[in-house]
Amino acid sequence: METKKTRGFEIVSEYLESGVTLPVRQTSMSAGYDLAAAKDVLIKKSETALVPTGVKAYFPADEVLMIYIRSSLATKRSVTLANSVGVIDADYYGNSENEGHIFLPLRNFGNSDVLIKKGERVAQGIFQKYFVVDNDAALKTHRRGGFGSTG
Repeated sequence: METKKTRGFEIVSEYLESGVTLPVRQTSMSAGYDLAAAKDVLIKKSETALVPTGVKAYFPADEVLMIYIRSSLATKRSVTLANSVGVIDADYYGNSENEGHIFLPLRNFGNSDVLIKKGERVAQGIFQKYFVVDNDAALKTHRRGGFGSTG
């Protein structure tokens, strides 16, 4: 008997054989699932780079996956998310452009280059329920692309 999937992570096709591991919570009281870099990425000082995680997330339509930087990366290495908080919508999973691959736009605001190593935990994802207003009418009915595809 097949178990119905509700919420979780999967490795994207491109990274199936690369040794990427699925995000996990580090303690029983942790809210966030740690997201790690799928490959080494050099972020030059004062620049932003997209760091692949090699994973995608599936969850109910009335939830969102919020992405936050790990505090140690920000305080010890002067790296943060370029957009402050990432928002992964349920329809990002399985999109035609990149399968729903979660990328992290990391900004180096320090005075020296920072090397993010493959397997290094850099962000955390927290699943949250959200609400819409009465008479909500979303403008688009289907996502047509990947990262930043809604305009």
